[in-house]
Amino acid sequence: MSAVVTCDMTCDLQTPPAVDGPDEREYQHGMKLRTAKFGIGQVVRHRKFSFRGVIFDIDPEFSNTEEWWLSIPEATRPGKDQPYYHLYAENAETEYVAYVSEQNLLPDESGEPVRHPDVEAHFVRNGDGAYQMKQGRPN
Repeated sequence: MSAVVTCDMTCDLQTPPAVDGPDEREYQHGMKLRTAKFGIGQVVRHRKFSFRGVIFDIDPEFSNTEEWWLSIPEATRPGKDQPYYHLYAENAETEYVAYVSEQNLLPDESGEPVRHPDVEAHFVRNGDGAYQMKQGRPN
């Protein structure tokens, strides 16, 4: 499942998407349109750390505080110019909300439900293990 992340202002297409690169298009005013690899309701896991979660929102690029970004060790700090995902996350000990760069996520293929309490409040689980936002619940 992919989600299109759009720019916040009216943009005119300037160049076609790259064939071999990421699905990204350049627009006037330096804005870009990217296709996110993952969609709202999809279950993903972190590439390096032992946690997984359900995506409940997507930022087209980094949209957290500079302090938060600088708290990540420089050697592993992800770039800001990629989608960032808000997750109802869990690890073996607890549930929490996580903010993760696209480069650090992989699809979770375990088929196991996510136990975070907000998942049930905002989503229903479908037959393929993904979650769909409940009617009347904006992200």
